[in-house]
Amino acid sequence: PATGRDPQELLAEVAPRVGPERLLDLQLRTGPYAAEGLTLDRLEAEPHGIDLGPLRPRIPEVLRTPSGRIELAPELITADVPRLRAALDAAPAPDALVLIGRRQLRSNNSWMHNLPKLVSGPEGCTVLISPADAERLGVADGEAARVRGAHGEVTLTARVTDAMMPGVVSIPHGWGHDLDGVDLEVAREHAGVNANVLGDGGVVEPLTGTAVLNGIPVEVAPVPAPAVA
Repeated sequence: PATGRDPQELLAEVAPRVGPERLLDLQLRTGPYAAEGLTLDRLEAEPHGIDLGPLRPRIPEVLRTPSGRIELAPELITADVPRLRAALDAAPAPDALVLIGRRQLRSNNSWMHNLPKLVSGPEGCTVLISPADAERLGVADGEAARVRGAHGEVTLTARVTDAMMPGVVSIPHGWGHDLDGVDLEVAREHAGVNANVLGDGGVVEPLTGTAVLNGIPVEVAPVPAPAVA
């Protein structure tokens, strides 16, 4: 119903809506149920929903794969399975730990660390460690711990939690605002550490060519308290 029409005329039909609501209304009016007169106004007037009839299959119509099928096991991935199995079968060192990253609701992007409200409350950049590993290594909850990789080390607060399985520790990404050249005043006060220094920037995942940022071998140790004079 929008083909060949003046864009200004279409915008007038959805006025005074703007932003995401206007976009959604336009999509409803030009979508597969446009003939039924579906609009955002109609949806808002029916808080329990509108019965649009039984679902209509669209596969393989909407598929764009060369085979015309849902390719759950493309050759590019299945050919890489032997490498994965070999890595999983390799015997780890008895005290081996691997580092994984994590996202936080208030910290999806590093610029969010420059907003006072979002960096208030509990410390955001901590290393999570399982109770079993913490006991074995002498790491205490709320105390400083040193995490060392093959190419660097960082020191940050440890949090002992059942959310981590033994053998795995976690540091959130996007921190380390105390580096030279960082001009985010609030973020520098909550600098955290840059977990990327623990890995090897020259190592990439061979299938995708992306940097390896998870499963990095690390060592964790408590930081001794300073001697009292």
